Amino acid sequence: MVKLASARECRMYGPWRSRKQAEYVNAGLYLFAAVVLVCGFASQLSQEPKSGLVLLLIALGLIMVVNLHDLAAHLAGIDYRLPLMEFDFQLALVEFAVPFVQTLGSILLFLAFLFLFIQAEKGYGFFKLEKHALNMLIAGPVLWVVGSIHNSCQIYERADGHVQILQQSVHMPFLMGSLLLLVGSIFNSHEQAGTLHHGIELLGRTWVWFGIAGSLLFLIGGLTNVVKVFKMQQVDGLRLEKLRGGAQERLIQEREGCVPLIIEEQRRRKRPPPPPPAAPSALVEEHDIIVPIPTPYKDVLVGQT
Repeated sequence: MVKLASARECRMYGPWRSRKQAEYVNAGLYLFAAVVLVCGFASQLSQEPKSGLVLLLIALGLIMVVNLHDLAAHLAGIDYRLPLMEFDFQLALVEFAVPFVQTLGSILLFLAFLFLFIQAEKGYGFFKLEKHALNMLIAGPVLWVVGSIHNSCQIYERADGHVQILQQSVHMPFLMGSLLLLVGSIFNSHEQAGTLHHGIELLGRTWVWFGIAGSLLFLIGGLTNVVKVFKMQQVDGLRLEKLRGGAQERLIQEREGCVPLIIEEQRRRKRPPPPPPAAPSALVEEHDIIVPIPTPYKDVLVGQT
C-alpha cells in the first residue's frame, strides 16, 4: 500500500487554504489506512479471520482514494495540460505514472480479497475465483513495487538536503513494505500449490506475518509522510522542484496568455480558412469616368502670348 511522494511545486494547486486542508486530509487518510491494514493482517491470526478481510478491503479502498487524489492534484497543478509531459519526462514517469500504477495494484488486491470473502460466504462454491485471487495477490504487490521504483526516479536540483532526507524516509519504507508483501505472496502461492485449502484458508501464516511486517513499514512511511506534508505546506517552507525542459516556462506563458510563437503558429494552421469574399454583382452598370487631360506648361505660355 504505497503512495506518491513528490517534492514538486506543481502540486501547489488552487487556493492556499483549501490546498492545505486537502493535503492534510490526504496524508491523514493514508495513515489511517495503514493502521487499518495492520489490524486487518493481525485479525487473520484471530478466531474471526473474516473480519480481517473486511478491514483489508476498507484499507485498500482508502488507499485507492488517496492515490486518485495524488493524480488529480498533479494534473490540476499543471492545469491539466498533458502535452507538458513531452518536455518534462519526470512528470510522466513519476507524478502521473506512480499514482496510476499504485491504484491498479490496489484494485487487484481489493478484488483478490473480495473473491476470497465471497468464497468464504458462499460455502466454497466458486473455485475459479480462488485461482484468480492467488494470482492477483501476486500481481498487486508487483505493481506496488514498480510504483515504488518509479517514485525513486526523481531528480533534485533546487531541493536541499532536508527535503531529500524527508523524501527518502518516505520512499524506503514503501519500497521495503511492497517487497515484503510480494515475497509473502509468492511463498504463499507455493505453499498452497499442493493443498486443498479453500477460502480464507488460502491465506497461510507465512503470508500473514509478511503482511504484518510490510504494513508496519507502510505505517512508518505514513508517519514520515505526515511530517513531509506539514513542512511543504508552510508559507516559508521548503524549496521545491520546478518543471524542467522548458515545461515551467510554457506553463507560465500559457497562464499569462503569452503563447510562444511556435505554438501560436501551430494553432493558426489548425484554424479553418476564412470564407472567400462575395463576388460582385453582375447587374452593376459601368460608368465612364472622364478624366481631364492636363495641359502642358509650354502650351499655356504660348496661349497667353
